[in-house]
Amino acid sequence: MSPLTVAPITSQSTAKGALFYKALKSGSVQCQLCPRLCVLPDGFWGNCNARKNINGKLFSEVYGRVAAMAIDPIEKKPLFHFFPGTRIFSFGTAGCNLHCRFCQNHSMAQSRPDDIPFEKVSPEQIVDAAIKSGCPSIAYTYNEPYIFYEFVLETAKLARKNGLKNVMVTNGFCLPGPTKRLYKYIGAANIDLKGFSDDFYKKYCDACLNPVLDTILHIKEMGVHVELTNLLIPSLNDDKESLTTLCNWIADSLGSDQIIHFSAFHPDHKMGSHPSTPITKLLMAKAIAEKSGLKYIYLGNVRYKDSATTFCPMCKKAMITRDFQVNNLLSKNKCFACNAEIPGVF
Repeated sequence: MSPLTVAPITSQSTAKGALFYKALKSGSVQCQLCPRLCVLPDGFWGNCNARKNINGKLFSEVYGRVAAMAIDPIEKKPLFHFFPGTRIFSFGTAGCNLHCRFCQNHSMAQSRPDDIPFEKVSPEQIVDAAIKSGCPSIAYTYNEPYIFYEFVLETAKLARKNGLKNVMVTNGFCLPGPTKRLYKYIGAANIDLKGFSDDFYKKYCDACLNPVLDTILHIKEMGVHVELTNLLIPSLNDDKESLTTLCNWIADSLGSDQIIHFSAFHPDHKMGSHPSTPITKLLMAKAIAEKSGLKYIYLGNVRYKDSATTFCPMCKKAMITRDFQVNNLLSKNKCFACNAEIPGVF
């Protein structure tokens, strides 16, 4: 059930003037939000199914058109080192600027806004609902939040003014200008690093890798708390060479304290007959990450001993355990046993 009481609007335009585009000749526009740089003739939609050229101007067709809202554990994002044990007010719209064959939320992400039910909601209503729900943070999630950029930006500004934290759950496929403008208001992000080759991104996501890496580096430099997720898909991105390259890049570019979640694939969307990820592959990825020097490695979409436990890298004591509830033994961001500093926002 939605935590907001808002009457759905299905019969009137909800278009909002878009940011980051350039008017071209003959009434076309070029969207400059993501690396696709879509050129849209009048009346055409962008690749993301969320932005449209109307009479030579670019509009967001998903502004305030919320297709899903929920109060989640923050660990579900997943974020393990950012206010662990708290709840987070989460919402999303239709559309995405990637088209992953394995998309696990395709009913929203691969739809146009008129194709799925929605509620018309304002930034003020989102922030008010988060506060009344007792959530200290808001997550822009479920589909790709970059494609409802204008709504995220306005909501995030208002949320910060009201003492709330903002969280992006994103594919990171964006350009530096929009990233810099938005992330001034974002406290944390989980970025889905889907693989570590251009070939994988092109074949299975209809995108490319380097812009995602650039986004990760950029927001880390801005001081945003970043956690990474890598969905392991059997025979596609789970070989030792690819995982070693990925983990070495993380360790070299982001440091040994960078948090990484290796997540198990389950059959979905256009890959409904593909096998699920066995636990052996997740354990192999964890071993490779440890060999690369990474200290905080978690396994997702599985229940396995200590796969979601935060250990102190110095004394090896369990600092945060996560099962049906979260038990946090940290003293602020210090190990209770040896006083070693644990990275994150606690």
